[in-house]
Amino acid sequence: MSDTTNLSPPAAETSFIKKLGLDTRLLGMVAAFIVLCLLFNLITDGRFLTPRNIFNLTIQTVSVAIMACGMVFVIVNRHIDLSVGALLATCSAVMAMTQTVILPEMLGFGLNHPATWIITILVGIVTGALIGAFQGWLVGYLGIPAFIVTLGGFLVWRNVAWFLTNGATIGPLDGTFLIFGGTNGTLGASLSWAVGIVLAVAAVAAMWAGRRAKLRHGFEVKPVWAEGWMSGLAAAAILGFIAILNAYQIPTRRLERMFEAQGEVMPEGFTQAYGLPISVFILIAVAIVMTLIARRTRLGRYIFATGGNPDAAELSGINTRLLTVKIFAIMGILCAISAVVASARLANHTNDIGTLDELRVIAAAVIGGTALAGGAGTIYGAILGALIMQSLQSGMAMVGMPTPYQNIVVGVVLVLAVLIDTIYRKRLGAR
Repeated sequence: MSDTTNLSPPAAETSFIKKLGLDTRLLGMVAAFIVLCLLFNLITDGRFLTPRNIFNLTIQTVSVAIMACGMVFVIVNRHIDLSVGALLATCSAVMAMTQTVILPEMLGFGLNHPATWIITILVGIVTGALIGAFQGWLVGYLGIPAFIVTLGGFLVWRNVAWFLTNGATIGPLDGTFLIFGGTNGTLGASLSWAVGIVLAVAAVAAMWAGRRAKLRHGFEVKPVWAEGWMSGLAAAAILGFIAILNAYQIPTRRLERMFEAQGEVMPEGFTQAYGLPISVFILIAVAIVMTLIARRTRLGRYIFATGGNPDAAELSGINTRLLTVKIFAIMGILCAISAVVASARLANHTNDIGTLDELRVIAAAVIGGTALAGGAGTIYGAILGALIMQSLQSGMAMVGMPTPYQNIVVGVVLVLAVLIDTIYRKRLGAR
């Protein structure tokens, strides 16, 4: 006779979170982020969670978050890149000189020429890809540790940027180029709602498509109600974010200047929302592409397989040396895209652009759950980590905390994040 004394599954297996298929570590990060925001909102008398501050916080996060997406691949593959901030500066300097000196003198393309911004961005991306691939070649084919190669890059590329511009601030930049950074380029309320609806529909469709794929291959899936609940939550989060951005109105004086520039007079009582910044739209696009690479391509599978066990990956036929070159080239491309966003937000190239970004990027990836031992990490986790880091720094600045104390807090948070991640992975391994 079979034993029927324990027909009920364990409570943990039937829990609400388990049925929703949520990652407990991700939930912990989200909870920590919410607590952090509520705490700073309380301390600042409600100023932290205003639409204006959330808008500014969002555009300040973009540059680091884009590079953090690439850092996930680098760390997953058991490497590190200390040169990303300096590489951003070099790409920014190259693009600044391209649009203000090279194109006007060589091709007669002045600022605001229709081709200037396109050529500038292409030159920047090629520069980032070549430098990244070169560093990857040094690591993969010459066997120099990534720590040493990128530490050298940290020193070299920062000063290459200085020599390209003679240490001067380069500006003004092309008007179209500036729309890729912050308040200089936003979609407005109507277009933001349209994009938000498209993203919400796409997110829900992707979740249900994933469910159908699992069913076709015989994998376990969530209950239909749980899938519906998660779909509604995703759609609500996207549309709620758009609503908050649309709640931030362009200041009246700036609107007046915009009308004056067009030779018009602003109508009485006219208002207009900023909406979704184009830089955030770029981050969304980067996140989607990087996630698809990680989950749906051979390159992504090779990256995670090599990070999990480099020796086994090489024995299975994976060209790990070429893979290293590709990973660092991707990192270089993302540094160039971040340079576009950062310099456009500042409206010029400055000598200190990207300073200490390498530390912020690594911290964002690690706080987001990327394992320093390799083999594990997510793109959305890195973006959430970047948002947590920027929220922490922004909140401390709002309460008037001195910069040295801010750096101490960030350092402590980083160490604690690694400690928590180590404990979490040890418990998973013990199960």
